[in-house]
Amino acid sequence: MTNKPSISVVIPVFNEEESLERLYSELFQVLESFVCWEIIFVDDGSDDNSFPILKKIANENSRIIAIRFFKNFGKADALSEGFNHSRGDIIITIDADLQDDPVEIPRLVAKIQEGWDVVSGWKKDRKDPSSKRIPSKLFNFVTRIFTGIKIHDFNCGLKAYRRKVVKALD
Repeated sequence: MTNKPSISVVIPVFNEEESLERLYSELFQVLESFVCWEIIFVDDGSDDNSFPILKKIANENSRIIAIRFFKNFGKADALSEGFNHSRGDIIITIDADLQDDPVEIPRLVAKIQEGWDVVSGWKKDRKDPSSKRIPSKLFNFVTRIFTGIKIHDFNCGLKAYRRKVVKALD
């Protein structure tokens, strides 16, 4: 693998009109340090102005792909569609809600380049209400026990995958 791998960022979107332009701006600043990159937004049936915003962004930059589902199929389907369109050596996933910092992407890429196949982020300072944080902590605890995988936050949307891993996912 070269020092500067190609990067695909896949972003599932559902009613995120308020965060999209800021997310794109922050991602653009980070990704400019890579030679070859693309961003794939997958609008999962939003009923706000998310898709018109995504179309505008895509029209301004040929590295941006905007895909739209006619109804809400769920995050897994949105990610799968984004993976199908991705061309990068490394595929990054990030949620559109601004809870994950794009500045962390080079650190994830560095870990992949060290030899890891999957690297997961961790929402250390969650902005969710306690009604979401407490069940999430319980889920993470139980999942760690049953799987033996020691990840702090299984639900964190910020992840990096080698292309071969994404292509093997069902």
